[in-house]
Amino acid sequence: MSWDKRKAKRVRFEREYRATLVGSDGAWRRDCIILDISETGARLSMEESPDVLKTREFFLLFSMTGPVFRRCELVRLAGTEVGVRFKTSRTVRA
Repeated sequence: MSWDKRKAKRVRFEREYRATLVGSDGAWRRDCIILDISETGARLSMEESPDVLKTREFFLLFSMTGPVFRRCELVRLAGTEVGVRFKTSRTVRA
């Protein structure tokens, strides 16, 4: 699937919007830049190696000063660009 064929309406930022990916167990952190975002997911650019994303589930922290985050799952990995889907109670699998 091409990045431009995504169905959800996307918001692109005029300025660089930095965020942090954190492992669901807190064992790792990676800085990233949010390239675009929607209600259902986001496209990120990783500054470091995305190798830790093999876990497939992690948190995207939007703020370093408070608890603003979304639980995510890896959808696509293309070099340093990462596609994530935001998990909701409807998408969480037992």
